[in-house]
Amino acid sequence: MSSLGKMKKSKRSRRDKKQNRRRKNLMSARSTEPAVEFFAALGEPGKPAPKKSV
Repeated sequence: MSSLGKMKKSKRSRRDKKQNRRRKNLMSARSTEPAVEFFAALGEPGKPAPKKSV
């Protein structure tokens, strides 16, 4: 393989790895809710939890 072909292949490989990492980072950015949203249904600290309406 010529050196130009090897450079292109390695550059393409790096670019693909970076794209996959960026995609996964974006996907995982909101995989879990922040603590504020997670505990919002429990009400404010030190006060009784709100009653559920049926």
